[in-house]
Amino acid sequence: MAVLSPERSEVAPEDAGPRRWPPLPRPRREVVPPLPTDRVLAAVLTTVLAVATLVTRLWDIRYPAELVFDEAYYPPEAAEMLEYGYEANRGYTFIVHPPLGKWLIAIGEQLFGDNSLGWRVPSAVAGTIAVVVLVRLARRLTGSTLLGLVAGLLMALDGFSFSLGRIGLLDVFLQLFVLSAVACLVVDRDSVRQRVRDAADRVGASGFALGPRGWRLAAGLMFGAACSVKWSGVYFLAFFGVLSLFWDRAAWREAGVQRPSLVALRRGLPGAAWALGAVPVLTYLASFTGWFRGEGAQGRHWADQHPDTAYGFVPGALRSLWHMHGEWLRFHNGLSSPHPWESGPWSWVVDGRPILLWNPQGLTDADGNPVIRYILMVGTPTLWFAFVPAVLWLLWRVVARRDPTALTVAVAVAAGWLTWFVNLDRTMFLFYMAPALPFFVLAVVLVLADVLGPRDAPVLRRQIGLAAVCTYVAVVAMTFVFFYPVLTGQPLTHGEWLQRMWFPSWF
Repeated sequence: MAVLSPERSEVAPEDAGPRRWPPLPRPRREVVPPLPTDRVLAAVLTTVLAVATLVTRLWDIRYPAELVFDEAYYPPEAAEMLEYGYEANRGYTFIVHPPLGKWLIAIGEQLFGDNSLGWRVPSAVAGTIAVVVLVRLARRLTGSTLLGLVAGLLMALDGFSFSLGRIGLLDVFLQLFVLSAVACLVVDRDSVRQRVRDAADRVGASGFALGPRGWRLAAGLMFGAACSVKWSGVYFLAFFGVLSLFWDRAAWREAGVQRPSLVALRRGLPGAAWALGAVPVLTYLASFTGWFRGEGAQGRHWADQHPDTAYGFVPGALRSLWHMHGEWLRFHNGLSSPHPWESGPWSWVVDGRPILLWNPQGLTDADGNPVIRYILMVGTPTLWFAFVPAVLWLLWRVVARRDPTALTVAVAVAAGWLTWFVNLDRTMFLFYMAPALPFFVLAVVLVLADVLGPRDAPVLRRQIGLAAVCTYVAVVAMTFVFFYPVLTGQPLTHGEWLQRMWFPSWF
């Protein structure tokens, strides 16, 4: 009996492996909303908000004329930098922060004099720019101009941000640079994703060169500037440097690349090492230009006085800088002296321990009645009390929806808040919350986005959601107005002052 053989074309060679079909592109998931098209309207409304924010921060910013709280350190050091080009440390015990923030304060002193106006105007300007950047970032993350403006308005109405923008401290500059760096990286994320989509027909197994990534370089510059104000900026650099590689991986994965992790490392890691590694370091070193040039700068000639130290082949100026940084690190790690207004990071998110900036004694009005002038750095309670539930909702969006916007905000919260739990023995203050604050506000905005409802929801659903959002913003605004007298040191009677002291820990 004849045996029928299969067709030759159907017989696979003995040494042939399993047949591999080319990978199919993954279906596109529009989890990142597109940008709104109302660019002109958004620009006009953002400008109006910026002007209003700047005016409120500059109004009566001269009061008090004396140095308050840690202004005892930074404005005098800024004045020294104007005079000598570096911090001469005349009359002060130590210098423990990089110089960029003090240089920014020095710009105000150069323009307006060594007085309360001069050393506080830069903070007001920086705080206003931070509000603008937050509007643009929130608009991009949510795809909504309305929610972007809500984010900026909430931050403008926050008592903590308001106080921070009216005092000559460093943290408002740290906040601005961190927020700007994250915003630049988010633009880079969207740009890379669009480049990969536009070139879908030539995406091979190994991807393709993405070309210049100017926004990532700008992010590196901003991260370097943040670290040049305070070292805590390095946490944001580390966390978002890793997250940016995951964003690259997501873009390649969407394009159908078989091994997106390897492609993301090959195509993204070399550029990231430069943009988010070398550029921040070079920016940081550039902020010490005055220190390198100053013969009398603190610790400048330590290596000359200790010629037998290790690594003698390293230039003496760099060894001196390294030694000074070691002293700074020991200071920060060992800072545990008690302070009446210190607080732990667990209390920051609920306004647990605000900071008293100014409280002169023995004041009376024209009739001789005693009055109280109290400047308290306190967050607007109706906003800050929403932080904890908003973060919990944020985590739910990350886990249940795999929401990239929620993940971005959660990473920033971890970098700016959770990292302070590493050393709880250290003396800490509420204003350390500054760089994380915009992202807590974004967490609240994401809750409001769900309250507002999706764009394709029924009209009545959207109207009810919009009314709820507007009501909440109005409550925050009224709370800010109520607390305004203790944010600016307005004269109050004892009863009026007590009405604003809601908790014993605020005294």
